[in-house]
Amino acid sequence: MDNTAIDILESGLTALHIPADQTYKHALIQYCELIETANTFHSFVAASGNELIIKHILDSLAPFNIFQRLIRENNYKTIADFGSGAGLPGLPLALTFPEIHFTLIDRMTKRITFLESAVSQLNIHNITIVETQAEHCKQQFDIITFRAFRPFEYKLFKKLFRLCTKNGIVASYKGKPDKAEAELETISGLIDSYTIVPVFVPFLDEARCLALVKPKLS
Repeated sequence: MDNTAIDILESGLTALHIPADQTYKHALIQYCELIETANTFHSFVAASGNELIIKHILDSLAPFNIFQRLIRENNYKTIADFGSGAGLPGLPLALTFPEIHFTLIDRMTKRITFLESAVSQLNIHNITIVETQAEHCKQQFDIITFRAFRPFEYKLFKKLFRLCTKNGIVASYKGKPDKAEAELETISGLIDSYTIVPVFVPFLDEARCLALVKPKLS
């Protein structure tokens, strides 16, 4: 990874007020390099270099202060990243919150193999990798997160809400806040309450938000 991309990463972390020592920054850079290498075989992420840093790493870390507040206020201990793919946003978040246990869940073996290799090479100790689908998962989590740039689906949220702890939430990465609001209306029957929080991604001139959704208690 060239110096320009590294400078963008460092500036972005500063803009997001994320504490970043050399070990942390090196792990993020090494992770990007692992993705770039894997992309030559599997095309996990349609980006490299500066674009990979901005649209995927900084995008994943942009809600840092929101996650930090949720963890502090609710004493949350576990976060699951569903449909983790190449580990976004779960792996960068796990590096950022080493006191929280993360479970990265995906249904495709080739992605699981990459995640297992990345976690091993980066020597990360607060991540569990699980190959399964939402309907087959038996665990529950305080926060379930995923990056969703397609419309919300009733069936998906019904499955994910079942996996929330009693005080748990789903935190979904979305684009424009008004579109996220409209999509949430289509699954209103499942929802107790929600908050849509605009999110700033350094160097990205596109709207982003995090939809925090509490399920109705059954």
